[in-house]
Amino acid sequence: MTLESVQSSAVIEDNLKQFLLVLSVSLSVATLPQIFSWFRQIPYTLLLVIVGLGLAFVDVRLVNLSPELILSIFLPPLLFEAAWNLKWPDLKRDLVPICLYAVIGVVISILGIALGLNQLTGMSLTTAMLVGASLSATDPVSVTALFRELGVGSRLTTLMEGESLFNDGMAVVAFGFLVTLPLGTANLAIQSIFVQLFAVVGIGIAVGGLIGFGISYLTQRFDLPLVEQSLTLVSAYGTYLITEDLGGSGVIGVVTTGLILGNFGSRIGMNPRTRIIVTEFWEFLAFFVNSIVFLLIGDQIHFAILGENLGIIVVTVGAMILTRAIAIYALSSLSNSLANSSIPLQDQTVLWWGGLRGSVSIALALSIPAILPEREKIIATVFGVVLFTLLVQGLTVKPLLERLNLLGDQPLRQKYSEAIARLAALNRVLQYLNQVEKRPGIEPEFHRYQQTLVKGELNRLQEEIDQLQNEYPNLRNFTAQQLREELLAIEADTYAEFVKAGRLNQELSPFLQQDFPEDNETIQ
Repeated sequence: MTLESVQSSAVIEDNLKQFLLVLSVSLSVATLPQIFSWFRQIPYTLLLVIVGLGLAFVDVRLVNLSPELILSIFLPPLLFEAAWNLKWPDLKRDLVPICLYAVIGVVISILGIALGLNQLTGMSLTTAMLVGASLSATDPVSVTALFRELGVGSRLTTLMEGESLFNDGMAVVAFGFLVTLPLGTANLAIQSIFVQLFAVVGIGIAVGGLIGFGISYLTQRFDLPLVEQSLTLVSAYGTYLITEDLGGSGVIGVVTTGLILGNFGSRIGMNPRTRIIVTEFWEFLAFFVNSIVFLLIGDQIHFAILGENLGIIVVTVGAMILTRAIAIYALSSLSNSLANSSIPLQDQTVLWWGGLRGSVSIALALSIPAILPEREKIIATVFGVVLFTLLVQGLTVKPLLERLNLLGDQPLRQKYSEAIARLAALNRVLQYLNQVEKRPGIEPEFHRYQQTLVKGELNRLQEEIDQLQNEYPNLRNFTAQQLREELLAIEADTYAEFVKAGRLNQELSPFLQQDFPEDNETIQ
């Protein structure tokens, strides 16, 4: 064996040990809330950041983050999973405010932060705009996970996730242009800027659409869950790499592919069982990647460098919060006027305070060329601001929701759903007992005992359900909502079966979607 082969094997073994160490720490943190109930008050991702900070404080460095690691390995699955689970009807309903937040909001964020830093700290405008571009991408993973846990209305989740998906792409495109300014290679002609913008976005949408629709029609030809699951994984990474190689935005490409496969491909090319398998696979992958990313974010902090740039970080945090408030409140009012979005003030406040920054911001800062003299200052500033948003804003979102009376009744709904599920299951058990009553070898006394046992539990469950409905009348609306979703799913699956069998050329839009007007406010 040559010396190069031995060294290569040693590097691979060392990287594997580092990876296993990171994974072990992440999974250990995941078990903390199950052992110590107090930790359940902290969202899992924020708990990872805190543990990472503890490791950084004692100078234990697990793995060095790099822009390539975040943008090429971690980002595609996170984007795809969010896009896969984002329902097109929900996105379409709030497409106007989401686009306003993701496009104009990014511009407001960049300009506001840049002007604040330039005027208050004397930082050069080009450098300040790089800081603004890095911090214009939101990362609401912790907040949306908290929303689902507390039963907050799904519309808030859609607005936050939709904005994040789209503004990630805009932030990356803006950063790619702004990073050329201090290098003196930027073409400042307005026409050239718009041509470049449309080219980058257009290539991303075109490649994402081509791959998304291609895989959608390909999976119509076979029913192999593991193959279809693997195709979604290949499409996430393949779309990102191909789009970037063609000069487009890989972020926009992956989001486009995820939206198409989640809302179209999974309907026409996958049976319900396969859709569940693929969805659970992406939930696991998102949990896996987020566990690593948030732990490493905390672990990368250098407290001495943060202390040296504390003044700049404080100014940046203030400018970011102020520009976020201007963007959310002003653009929400504009959307309410133009598109009748009806986004209430309480929701706008949560959108403002819940605009956390995360992995994309760090990746953009780390990707700044080393020849720029203020690179380390930019990186320190971005890390400091990201840390503030995760720990301060992230940990105060729940009290804000309580103050604004936006907490839902998810625990109550879960208890009610479990009772309904057990009632349905035991009814099937009772039906089966009636069928096997005269089976040879079954003692009548044993059969009667089992029947009495099941009937007694059925009566108890029915009393529990009746009591819950009487004490919480809103549960009746919840039941109606569940039935409506079941009817829509059955209708949509039937159309998909017709398309898959070649008896329809395209999937029909659900008739019941129009027959049952949506009113999320009354059925939440």
